[in-house]
Order: sequence, then C-alpha cells, then structure tokens
Amino acid sequence: MTEQHLLTGRAPAIAPADVRTVACIGAGVIGGGWAAHFLAAGYDVVAWDPAPDAERRLRDLVATAWPALEDLGLAERAAIDNLTVVATLAEAVSGADFVQESAPERLDTKVALLAEIAAAAPPGVVVASSTSGYSMTEMQTAAATPERLVVGHPFNPPYLAPLVEVVGGERTAGWATEWASAFYTEAGKTVITMDTELPGFIGNRIQEAAWREALHMVGAGEATVAQIDQAMTSGPGLRWAFFGPCLTFHLAGGEGGMAHMLDHFGPALKYPWTRLESPELTPELRDRMVEQTEEVAAGRSITRLIAQRDRRMIAVLNALAEVDRAEAAEAREQETP
Repeated sequence: MTEQHLLTGRAPAIAPADVRTVACIGAGVIGGGWAAHFLAAGYDVVAWDPAPDAERRLRDLVATAWPALEDLGLAERAAIDNLTVVATLAEAVSGADFVQESAPERLDTKVALLAEIAAAAPPGVVVASSTSGYSMTEMQTAAATPERLVVGHPFNPPYLAPLVEVVGGERTAGWATEWASAFYTEAGKTVITMDTELPGFIGNRIQEAAWREALHMVGAGEATVAQIDQAMTSGPGLRWAFFGPCLTFHLAGGEGGMAHMLDHFGPALKYPWTRLESPELTPELRDRMVEQTEEVAAGRSITRLIAQRDRRMIAVLNALAEVDRAEAAEAREQETP
C-alpha cells in the first residue's frame, strides 16, 4: 500500500470504542452469525437482506445461537430485541457506526453492493466485507469512497469462532484498516491484521491444504471420512486449538526446538506424503464423500449438529480461558518479590 493511499480520505466518523449500531448487510449463515455475535457483544444490529424470507431465517439463526452465546457470556447490553430488520439497504446503513457486508461470494455482486453501501453509509464509517477469498482491491473498484473499505474475514460460526482477518486493498486508507482491527478487538474478536493481500487469507489456506488431502485419501480409497475426522479431532486438532502447527513442530524438535526439527525432519518434506494439488471432483468422489459423511452424521440433523458443534466449541473456549486466567495468576505470583 502506497503512502498516498495510507493518507487518503477523511478521518473515521467515530472511535471504535464508541460504536453502538452495526449494520449487517446479508443475513445468511455468515451474515446471520455476525448479527448474533454483535447482539451478544451488546450492539444494536440493523440488518438487510433482499431474500423474501430473510428476516425469518435470520431470527431463527439468532434464536438458535443465543443459548450458546449465553453459555459463553453476554455483554451487559446484549439482547435479541436489539435486532431490527429493515426493507432497504439505505435504511440499514444510514445510522450505522460500522457496516459488515456478508453477501454471496460472487465478485460482481460484491463490487456492486460495496459501491452501493459506500454511497449510502455516513461519511467516515468503515465498511468491512466477510469475503472468504476475494481481495479488497478487486472489490472496491466501483466504490466512490474506497479508502474506507476493508476485508473483515471471519471463521464460521462468526458468533463463536474468535478469529477475524483484516486487510485493506490498494485504495484502502491505513486508518480504516487500523480502525477495523481496533473495533473487532473491542467487539471481542481475535484479530490478525494482515500486511499484504493474500488469496484465501491465512486460515483458509491452511484449512484448504488439509481439505484437499482429505479428498485425495477418500478418492483413492486410502481412508474414510470417519477415519479422517477422527484422526484430526483426536490428533493434531487438539494441539492446534492452543499452539498451532508451527509451535507444535517447535516442540517436536525437543530441546533443539524448530531448528532441530527442521534439520532432522526436513528431508521428510520431500516424501510423497501429501498432494497439495486439488483432486478432480468426479461424480464418484462426490457421491463417496456425501455417502460417507451421512454415515458419520448418523441421522443427526444439521440443526442438531450445529448445537453439538457449538457446545463443544464453548467447552474448548471456556477451558482455554480458565487456563489463561490460571497462568496469568501464576505469572503475577512469580513477579511478586
């Protein structure tokens, strides 16, 4: 991003800590998840979605998510009644302090919608896109005020997964990226402010590598869906919840850490263990994935699986928070003379 772009545009309309009203544009799985999160964090949410049954689906999603959010802990002003669904996009953003766009993942739709939002939102209000793959440089081309447009990429479900990846485009002002990162932090998110645009961002690229290998193994008859999921949940998935793959391999090097791990196991990177190229999604592979996944689901509905996922995510988040508190207390005791 050039110095000129860092300095482009007016100052933000409001401080991140002073935000009270969030507009959610798009109310599907991601947009609805964002709405639930912002409501639980104590904000007023104004939502708009052009689908005829959007309000019903949104309110059902928030109602389904609310018990999990109550278990996790609500902010002081949190209330489902703070959700308003309006008839037009302009009405949704006209009084917003922040706008979260979560439209379907089509570039032409994103470009047109972000231009419309930028034209209707109050001056200086930051607009973030939930895109899972497009760059903001691609999406801000038609906007009259591109300097305030950023990517705010969540992980599903946005009302539980803490991660948000923030990055601007070539025409995004530096203040907008900084403001968005500060706001998401105020709203209870764990924020990665990316230095450069990267297709798929960070989390999706790591996730996609594992997903491609899973498809290869199922397609070749080397492993089943049940075996792959169990291998992850009972193996690396447990460690990655708190250390991630890099620090995990640092521990694998023993006292020598990452240096020893790379020196000792580096040659294994050349072994044909993984295939990062995507497999051809043949009808046979597609059907095999569907059939084996249905076997693992064992008759559980999507609604029931979501409830089970949410309970388990909350248990992990609460357990990690408890450990963090205990470790912080231990650190304070060690610092006391």
